[in-house]
Amino acid sequence: MKKDIHPKDYRFVVFKDMSNEYSFLGKSTVATKDTVKWEDGNEYPLVKLEISSASHPFFTGKVKLVDTAGRVDKFMNKYKKYAPKNA
Repeated sequence: MKKDIHPKDYRFVVFKDMSNEYSFLGKSTVATKDTVKWEDGNEYPLVKLEISSASHPFFTGKVKLVDTAGRVDKFMNKYKKYAPKNA
C-alpha cells in the first residue's frame, strides 16, 4: 500500500437524511459548517444527506414505479410520420 495517501484528520460526524430525519454517527473527513448536538450530549459536525439506507428504495423495499408505457406511446405517435413505410 502507498504511504501518506490517506487523510489523517478523521473525526466523528453526524449524517442526517433530510428526507426522513434519520441520523447516524460515523467518522469522516468531510468539511462542514453545520453542527448538531448528538444523543450523548456532545456537539458534532453535521452533514446533510438527500438519501441514505433509511430512505433508499433498495433498502426499504418501497419501489417507485414510473409510467414509461405512456411516454413511449406518446413518442411513437409524435414521430409516426417519420417512420419508414415498410416498417
